[in-house]
Amino acid sequence: MTSSTTWKVGPLAQASGLTVRTLHHWDTIALLTPSERTAGGHRSYSEQDVARLYQILALRSLGLGLETIATCLDSGVDPVRLVQDHLAGVEATIAGLDQLRERLHRLSSELTCGRMPSSGDLFAALAALSAVDPQSETVLRRHLDGDQLQVLRKRAAALGPAMHYLLEVEWPELYRRAERLRVAGTPPTDPQVRKLVARMDELGVLFTGGDSDISAGVRAAWHEDPAALSGDPGAPADAWHDLGSYLEHARGRTA
Repeated sequence: MTSSTTWKVGPLAQASGLTVRTLHHWDTIALLTPSERTAGGHRSYSEQDVARLYQILALRSLGLGLETIATCLDSGVDPVRLVQDHLAGVEATIAGLDQLRERLHRLSSELTCGRMPSSGDLFAALAALSAVDPQSETVLRRHLDGDQLQVLRKRAAALGPAMHYLLEVEWPELYRRAERLRVAGTPPTDPQVRKLVARMDELGVLFTGGDSDISAGVRAAWHEDPAALSGDPGAPADAWHDLGSYLEHARGRTA
């Protein structure tokens, strides 16, 4: 640390457990760009940069990729929610390790006494090695059956804390970016639009498992009530329909 407010890249890498190469890469992709440069052109990170670094590391610990992290940070992440989710993930890990330790102690005691552990203890030790918003679920039920809704719940639950950021932060931000491009008159075939669509479709597969019937049902629910599905009560249906057609054209399909 060179002063109370700035860090050079080497000390920051060491303090954060990263490599200098990683910080250089994050600067190149504009994920973490140092606020200052020395007279010799060396990177100098401010306290605000370090705070952003914590956000990046916290989101990465939740299983998010760098592109998703960048989108979340650009759209504004609630720091309280971020710390709470990070803490929840840490506590879940600790709880899992405590449970595993207890089971291993039990197995160790059995083996030390010359007794074979029960199959129940063995399976318990091996075992140690959902979330759909009620308002949106009402709309989804008109287009998906119970089994299909259960698939959505299970896949969302499997994502853990990352689900919040993917569904409530990144996905809406992708749609906002697409809408800005549409309003600006950008052709749907433009690479910017197609990149957004590709990421939307990747997220769709995460939640639907690539099931075409579930995907079709979710799209129909969006067209019916975009306000409920987006979580934005002010979302106008006409604007959503225009954007939906725009995105379908970007996919090479007619809406």
